[in-house]
Amino acid sequence: MAGRGKLIAVIGDEDTCTGFLLGGIGELNKNRSPNFLVVEKETSIAEIEETFKSFLIRNDIGIILINQFIAEMIRHAIDQHMESIPAVLEIPSKEHPYDASKDSILRRAKGMFSAEDFR
Repeated sequence: MAGRGKLIAVIGDEDTCTGFLLGGIGELNKNRSPNFLVVEKETSIAEIEETFKSFLIRNDIGIILINQFIAEMIRHAIDQHMESIPAVLEIPSKEHPYDASKDSILRRAKGMFSAEDFR
């Protein structure tokens, strides 16, 4: 990866992945593994979790974007991730709006600061 930045990975529904792919995030690593997973009705939770964990150990990925409703399916795996890189960001989808109360990463970040820090 000398001279190159890190990739953004996406785990999302078809609309989310299509939007990011049209924006140019689609890549294959040297093992021909993509940096995205389109989650459909037939996609198993085990496959989602396996893909998430594979993105965590790839050294070419710096950010993992995941639809929040999909993150809920593998919340235990997301909660176990404590490293800052790759950063895991939960995003809304067309069908499911963002709910900050469900975002465990945001809750963890809020716990790092107090109201006094922002005065």
